[in-house]
Amino acid sequence: MGAIRRGREFECVLVDVNTQHDFCDSAGAFPVANIPSLIPALRRIIAWAKRNHVPLVSSLESHRPMELSDSGTPIHCVDGSSGQRKLEFTLFSARTNIEVDNTFSVPCDLFHRWQQVIFRKRSDDLLLNPKADRLLTQLPVREFLVVGTGLEGSVKAIALALLARGKPVSVVVDACGYWSRGTAELALRQLAAKGAELIDVCDLCRRKLNREFRYPRRQNGHAPQRVSRAIPQNGGGNGAGTIARGGGVHPLLAGGAAPTDSNTSMRPAISGRRENLRQEGWQHPSGPPLSAQSKDPKIHRQTEDDPADPQGAANQ
Repeated sequence: MGAIRRGREFECVLVDVNTQHDFCDSAGAFPVANIPSLIPALRRIIAWAKRNHVPLVSSLESHRPMELSDSGTPIHCVDGSSGQRKLEFTLFSARTNIEVDNTFSVPCDLFHRWQQVIFRKRSDDLLLNPKADRLLTQLPVREFLVVGTGLEGSVKAIALALLARGKPVSVVVDACGYWSRGTAELALRQLAAKGAELIDVCDLCRRKLNREFRYPRRQNGHAPQRVSRAIPQNGGGNGAGTIARGGGVHPLLAGGAAPTDSNTSMRPAISGRRENLRQEGWQHPSGPPLSAQSKDPKIHRQTEDDPADPQGAANQ
C-alpha cells in the first residue's frame, strides 16, 4: 500500500456521514430533529479539520426516485436532486469523487493527493461500498472520528463496521444528527459497549495535530507537501521571495502568476510625476523648462521620451 511504503500513518481520519441538504436543512425532505445545534458543531469540526489538514472521508446518500416508496420514510437524497447535495462548508477544495462500480479498484494512497474522498452509498452502511471498504480497511490510521447523520442509522452502522475491523473509533456525539432522541441514546450505549469512544466537539477542537503533511487550499493536481522551516529565496530580506517547503517550491506558489516587471508597473506613476513637473515649469539642468518645450521635433521627441537623459539630448 502506498501510504505504508512511505512510512506514513495518519493521526486521525474524519468520517463525514451524510451531511446533505435533505437531512441538515429544515426545508429538506427528511430533516433531523437537532438541526439548530448540529450545524454549528459541524462547522467547528470542519474548520478544525481544515486548520489541522485532517483527511476526510465523506459519504453521499444516494437513492433512485422510487427506491424508498415502501420503506415508510420520505423519499430523500434522490440522484441529481438539490436535496442530495452536500452542505457547501463540508466540501474541501482538494477533493475527489469515487463512484460505485462493484469493484475493489481504488488507489490506496488517495490521501497522498486529495484531502477529501467522497463515496456514494445506497444503504446505511458505507462499507457495503466495496471501494470504501477497501480504502478504510487498509488505511493506516490511529483513530477514526465519526460525525454526521443519522446517529441511529448510518453513523451507528459505519462505527460498528469499523470496530468490527479492529479500527479505533471515536464518535463526536454533539456533531451527530438524529430523528429520535431515545433511539439515538440507545445507539450510543451500543457503540460504547462495543468499544467506541464518545467525545464532544470541545474535546476534539482542543487537539493539535503535528500537521506533517499539508494540503493545498486550491486543488492544483499536486500532492501534499512535507513542511519544513520556511526559508526566503532569492536572498531577499524583505520576505519578497518564494518559500521553500520540503526542499522545493510549494505547488501553490509554483502555479501562481508570473512576476511582474517592476519598470513596467512603475510607468503610470512616472508619467504622472512627469506631468506634474511639466505643469510646475520645472527646468532640467540640461535643457529649457518642460512647460516651454522647443518646437524642434527632435528635441520635443527626446524630452517627451526621456527628459532626464542629458546624454540622449547630446546624441540627438
